[in-house]
This record gives sequence, structure tokens and C-alpha cells, in this order.
Amino acid sequence: MRTTAVAAATALTLLTAWEGAHSATAAATTAAPKTAAVAAAGECRVLAPGASAVAEKAVAAACEQIGVWYTWGGGHGPQPGPTYGQVDPSDPDSAHDPERLGFDCSGLVRYAYHRAAGGDPLTGNAYHQFHSPQVQQRFTAGQGTAPLLPGDLLAWGSGGSVHHIAIYLGAGKMVEARESGTRITVSDVRLGGDYAGAVRIAPPAQAPGTFSTWGTDVWTHKEPSTTSPRVHKFPGPTTVRIDCQKHAEPVTAEGYTNDAWSYLPEYGAWITNIYIKGPAWLDGVRTCP
Repeated sequence: MRTTAVAAATALTLLTAWEGAHSATAAATTAAPKTAAVAAAGECRVLAPGASAVAEKAVAAACEQIGVWYTWGGGHGPQPGPTYGQVDPSDPDSAHDPERLGFDCSGLVRYAYHRAAGGDPLTGNAYHQFHSPQVQQRFTAGQGTAPLLPGDLLAWGSGGSVHHIAIYLGAGKMVEARESGTRITVSDVRLGGDYAGAVRIAPPAQAPGTFSTWGTDVWTHKEPSTTSPRVHKFPGPTTVRIDCQKHAEPVTAEGYTNDAWSYLPEYGAWITNIYIKGPAWLDGVRTCP
């Protein structure tokens, strides 16, 4: 009986030791993804010298969002910041986006530069940001990453469209809100496919001839007329640069009538001055020839 008791006690001791070791291994296994996530988040920082203070602040602001959900349409509320998304009819993975608080690609860029520069300098979608009047310098796809600095915006698209935008960190890395079902992360820069090039942003001072639109779903046109082909739609207030203005077709909207139209060189399009914040005939803007 004593031998049996000793054997049982020994077995119990071995079992307890095994369970303790197994629990420690399981805990380590469970903790591993968190450690990896922390390591990944640690990589999200300025990885090269030469960027402006504003650009470095934009990188820092974007990196604070590592792990936040990508959500289609996220970040485009009245004020910069995460919002619940929408279902993208072309992407089944977006089915849960209305339940996810986060950013899409341009929503993240908008938020980062809002935090860095104040105001709301990069409104609109990826196309609007790539063609923003706040752009100081442009880089072609063929130039690769060699001339880029942290904070520069990389864009993807073809045929004049831009469907994705991300923030460069340096050393061939970028931070991005990529697609539904994923979270904001650090990625290797993808120079293949439809990579369209990059731009350098110089916000905080407002450039001459820069104004803001107002209203929602405002279309620009190929000519200063509502019957001419539509070019681009501003889903909400957007900062634009106006080259010149002219008197053309009278337009009545929101209780106002105005025959002044402004030319937006970044879009190659016209917009009625009704949807430009300011007087009916804009101060300091030349008359188009």
C-alpha cells in the first residue's frame, strides 16, 4: 500500500510539473502574437532623415493607429478621425465594415496630416489628396523610392484614377490602411502593378488661390456649364486651388443664383462658384482669358 501511495504521489508530482510547463508554453504561445504585434508597431516610425517637422508628425500620428481596423469610408466624417465604415458593393470582405470603427486609406492620410498641421488640409478621397493644392513636389513611378522622404504620400491607380494611398516611412516601408478585413499596418512599398508615383505635402500655409468647397456630392464639369460632361465629384468640403474664374452659365442652387465659374487646374475641370466658400466673385482670383 505504501509503495502504491508513493507511486501515486510521484505520478501526481510529475503530472503537476507537466501541467505547469504546458501552461507556461501555452501562455508563451498565446503571448507570441501580441509580442509580434508590438514589434510590428515598433517598426512604424520615421525610418530616414530629411523629412519636415510636419511630415514627421504625420508619420507619428498614422503610426499611433497601428492595429485599428480598415473600414471602407472610415475617417471621412465632419471632423478627421475614425468613423464606422460602409459596405463596398464591389468587395464582399467589407460586409462587417459598418460595425468597425476605423479608417480607409485616405481617411488615415487625412487624419495624420490634420494631427500634424492642424486644420483639415487633405480632405477628399485618394485622388483628391494626390492632386491636392498642398502638394509641393511630385515623383514618378519610375523614380522609385530613392527621392522619397518620410511623410510623402504613395499612390496607386491607372488611367488618371487613384484608388489607394499610403504614407512613406523611409527604408522602403510605408504605413497604410489597405483593405477590408485587415488592420492598419506597416508594409513594404509595392512599386509594381499600377503604382502611380508619390507626392510631398507642404501644408500648413494656405497657398495663394486656395479655397474650400462646401456641400456634398458636388460635381465638377469639363466646361463651365452644367450640361457639359461631369469630371469629378467632391463628396464633402474639399480644399482646391483655383487658377481663374469667368462668367458663364447661370446656376441656381441652395437658394443662390450665380454665373461665375472657377477653373481647377489639378482636376482639369470647372466648378460653379456657388459651391466655393467666399463671395460670388472670388477676391484675388484672376479672370480667365
